[in-house]
Amino acid sequence: MFQQLPRLEADPILGMLAAYRADPRPHKIDLGVGVYQDELGRTPIMRAVNDAERHLLVTETSKTYLGIAGDPSFNERLLGLLLGTDDRVSAEGRVRGLQTTGGCGALRIGAEVIRRARPEATVWVSAPTWANHVPLIGGSGLRLAEYPYYDPRTHGVDFDAMMGALAEVGAGDVVLLHGCCHNPTGADLSLDQWREVTALALANGFTPYVDIAYQGLADGVDEDVAGVRHLLAAVPEAVIATSCSKNFGLYRERVGAVYFLTATAAQAEAVQTQAMAAARQIWSMPPAHGAAVVAHILGDATLRSDWLEELADVRGRINAMRVLLAERLAGNAAGIDFDFIRRQKGMFSYFGITPDQVQRLREEYAVYMMESTRINLAGVTPANIDALAAAVHAVLGRGA
Repeated sequence: MFQQLPRLEADPILGMLAAYRADPRPHKIDLGVGVYQDELGRTPIMRAVNDAERHLLVTETSKTYLGIAGDPSFNERLLGLLLGTDDRVSAEGRVRGLQTTGGCGALRIGAEVIRRARPEATVWVSAPTWANHVPLIGGSGLRLAEYPYYDPRTHGVDFDAMMGALAEVGAGDVVLLHGCCHNPTGADLSLDQWREVTALALANGFTPYVDIAYQGLADGVDEDVAGVRHLLAAVPEAVIATSCSKNFGLYRERVGAVYFLTATAAQAEAVQTQAMAAARQIWSMPPAHGAAVVAHILGDATLRSDWLEELADVRGRINAMRVLLAERLAGNAAGIDFDFIRRQKGMFSYFGITPDQVQRLREEYAVYMMESTRINLAGVTPANIDALAAAVHAVLGRGA
């Protein structure tokens, strides 16, 4: 049976991680892997998570299945974090969802339900987008197409080109939007631009599919989803995939959720049954631990306050490294203005150097970044920024 299966190439991120780990140089710098790291290069367990886990250790009385929809408290409280206090659509019963195995599971279940509802739909994704969007959504059998998003000249959103392309997308198709902290570019839509996208969705009738994996890592928990909230308050239907990996630091617990906004409460109930059926076919019952942790934190005023405080510290460290790196790279021999790093949002930035320069950084200076030049700002620390800046200056000084 298996003799004919070819060996596949490693995932680019995982392959780079393996190369980084095998590198014996003590001064090596990892800017590639998409996880938060503190000033010591660790991915810590958040204080509120530790406290919630201790609480669960004492109070949990069963390891029976949760049910296909997952933890009801988690689903409700995470939706509240997303939509805020002025949540008309939930009050109208137009939003239903279920717990998923991380943001990946949320994206896949969303795609499976879209395929059940309209198998001929095309899902439009930004160019570029997170690499795993393509296999997760396309693997369901849906067609994918791209719309222009990032302008390498300005290091920001090419909004005119984006809107020009989306103006041709009509009812029955789906537009995937990054809710905040665009991965891989760090270039986010402004609130005014979200308003224009919302108006276009209403005019053309396409369905927004919002992926929110980094709420709280740009400007604040509420600020980061202001545009998303405006969109969801206006459109008749949407799909929302969200994850607790980054803002709660629960990477290995694989906890997220998918929500469906529909025109009526009856439609929402029907869609949820379809989502549960899709989940039953893929993983059946979701894992309990991560969802219980998040539900407890969001339901306890003291823990929620502590979590928000630590999340602000995480956000502050990333933003401080953005400012510091931009300052350290000023005056480089290539004349590149890296001030765009300050303006971008979240953990990632498109560095914008050549593939040859990326290779030189890795081979000569043990600085690892993706070939796309996506860098993780959390990989920059006070201990390595001098070496990083010196390496970049050296490589840029030698030309392309």
